[in-house]
Amino acid sequence: MPDLICALCEKVIEGQVLTALEKTYHPNCFVCTECKKPITGGLFQIKDDKPYCQDDYAQLFAPKCYACNKPITDRIINALGHTWHQDHFICALCKVPIVGQNFIERDGRAVCQKCFEEKIADKCKACGKPVVDKIIVALDAKWHADCFKCKKCDKPITQQMFQVEDGFPICAVCATKSSE
Repeated sequence: MPDLICALCEKVIEGQVLTALEKTYHPNCFVCTECKKPITGGLFQIKDDKPYCQDDYAQLFAPKCYACNKPITDRIINALGHTWHQDHFICALCKVPIVGQNFIERDGRAVCQKCFEEKIADKCKACGKPVVDKIIVALDAKWHADCFKCKKCDKPITQQMFQVEDGFPICAVCATKSSE
């Protein structure tokens, strides 16, 4: 049987042999490409057929979190054109993590649905609740489609023509009755 030669120091290996990347090494010769320290415990990463310890691989090649600028070695959140640790992708207002929730981008920052509705969204002139879906803009205000109704008969205004009384719409039928 031929002698085993270490791929790093090119000396004959006597005693323990470490096999990795289809080569043989003395255990202390199998080192990280970056820090040159022996890779122990069998955990390493490969980049361009070169071994790296876990820490150096993360520092050199893992995506960085936009919030803390540290490597992301577990679940990566891609949002707002950046990568984040899942605990660092938080609502800009309440600071609660928003992974798995709907959010709204506001000035380049994420805002959770709850904060958006409570603190940012326009409020309906009729009911005062946030308007986040279909919206009607009329009379210098925003309205839910279901809330934009006649002040007198309470029916939805579906025609483009309507009258105004005290800042609220009146349908053409009620406006005609009032003028008679």
